[in-house]
Parts: sequence; structure tokens; C-alpha cells
Amino acid sequence: MTSPSAESPASLPGWEAEDHVAAFEAWLSGCGVARDAAARVQCDRARLLQQTSRPVTPALARHFFETGFTVVAARTTDGGAGLMTSYFAPEYEARRAPDAEFDMPLLPKPRDLEKRGSSVVQHRADGSTGPYAERAAIEAQAIATPSTYGPLAWMRAEDLFFLQIQGSGYLTFPDGETARAAYAADNGRPFVGIARPMAERGLLPQNGTSGDAIRAWLASHRGSEARAVMALNPRYIFFALDPDDGGHPAGAAGVPLSPRRSIAVDPSHWTYGDLVWIDADAGNLPGGHNQYRGLVVALDTGSAIRGPVRADFYMGRGTAAGAEAGSVRHPLQMWRLVPKG
Repeated sequence: MTSPSAESPASLPGWEAEDHVAAFEAWLSGCGVARDAAARVQCDRARLLQQTSRPVTPALARHFFETGFTVVAARTTDGGAGLMTSYFAPEYEARRAPDAEFDMPLLPKPRDLEKRGSSVVQHRADGSTGPYAERAAIEAQAIATPSTYGPLAWMRAEDLFFLQIQGSGYLTFPDGETARAAYAADNGRPFVGIARPMAERGLLPQNGTSGDAIRAWLASHRGSEARAVMALNPRYIFFALDPDDGGHPAGAAGVPLSPRRSIAVDPSHWTYGDLVWIDADAGNLPGGHNQYRGLVVALDTGSAIRGPVRADFYMGRGTAAGAEAGSVRHPLQMWRLVPKG
């Protein structure tokens, strides 16, 4: 028996243990966004296999990848390991009118906001334009005169803040109705993490600035104190409310993300629809899961995802997915599976 070629997917670490059927289904659901001609060839080939083989067996799925792709390792500039983090689609309670607990508005994209290339401008009443307002000004106006923006819903301060970091999520109202909050626009301001300034101000201990600690502080200081701390991050995200179909949010590529099979990447190094093998070992990370290894599809991006070996792993939706996602900050290796034309 000959050893697998260095360019074959069979040479990837852990390939034997992969769930090739699950990987095949993830590729099939996301490959339609690929623009490369060779990728379209393999996407059509996958669709044909699904139509003619019911079911697609593990052996067929593995053969599909091994005969349709070659493997190229992604490299960092210094040759070291990259980084994998994780994100999820949160689920939060919401209200249709504000109260003492649900006092922060979920805002739609404003009519006076315009995206011009990489810049965001605001059209003022006097006919002039300029940079769009920062978080503090947006929130102050929305709370003082809600009709200015027309809030879509009202949320707890800590929930809205983390929903804006995630970029999308799901809302549940008291009558049982659910909706998906989808990213609609942002104010063009840079994202600034609030953990360090909170520690510098003595609001949190230097070694206690986890997401859970930030959330707990905001929850216990709702009102002007919470708003002042959130304003340390001038970036503001606006949303649209869509029906909740029970599925998962769409990534930047425009197709729904597959839990544990989709990643966000840097689009300057990767293309939406790319098939990628990841190998992320937690090593000695406290609370970290041992390893994430397998085929994933590049379907999303994010402002903090930069570099050729950098991925944000979509864990799924809900509390359990969020708890696991928060434990992921793993050294990462990535391989691109290059489709054959």
C-alpha cells in the first residue's frame, strides 16, 4: 500500500477520523458562493453525487474530497502557529417597550447614514455631512427621543452590548414570538475593547476581565453607569429584525452558517466558499476543549479576523454554544483544499 501524496487530503492530520459525510453536507450548503471556476466544478460534482447516491456514504464522501481537491498549507509570516477563536449566535429576551430592566434600544439602520467606500457618513439637517456619531451620542438621542430612530425592540444593556459584538442573534418576546436580529450597518467607528479600560478604572480586577465579568458588571449597573462604560467602545451596530426560521444566521457570504463547520476568515487571504482543514489544539489553556480538527467552509468575516492563519469558528446558537465558544483561543494550523478544475 502506498502512502498518500503530500498534496492529498488523505495526508492531513486526523483525516482518517473525520466525519466526511458531515463535511460533505457543509461543503454542499456553502459551495454555491464560490466564484472560482474549479470550485464551481466541484460544487456541481457534489450536487450530482447527492442526487445520484442516496445516501452519500462515508466512503463516497471521502472519495469525493480525495479525488476533487489538493492540499496547500497556509503559513503565518513568521512560520509560527495562527489563532482560532470562536463565536456563536446568542439568544436573548427582549421587550417591545422599555422598562427599568430592558432599557437599551435595538436600533435599525438610520436614514441619515450612508456608506461611502470604507467610510460611513452622516447627512445632517443643515445639508452638511461628516463622520457618523459615536455610540454615546446615538444612545443618548435614542433614549431621549425614541422616535428619532424607531427602536425595533428593547434589551438589557449587557445583552445588547454583547449582541453588537457578535453581530447577530435571536430575540424572544414575552408573548413567545421570536425573531432574528441581523447586522444592518455600523457607524464606521473603530471597535475598542472595554476590558482593559474597565480594569484601569478599577471597575474590574486586572485578572478578572472575562466576558462573564463584564456582563455581570453591566447588569449590576444598568442605566447611566452601564451606558458610560459601553461608550468606551465608540462603535455602534444597527440591526434588522427578520423572522426566526429555527436555523442559523447567514455569514458575510450570504448563506446560513453550519454549526462547527463554518469559519470567519480574513477576506484578503481567503475567499468565501473556500474549503479549509483546521487543526486547533487548546494545549494548556484553562477550561479549553482539547482540540478542534476537521473540514470547515469559509463563510464569514469579522473586524478582528486578520491574517492568513486566523479563523473564528462558528459554534452554533444558544447558551451552551456561547459557553463553549468563550473557552476557545487556540493555536491554529490551516490548510486550503484547492479544487481541481
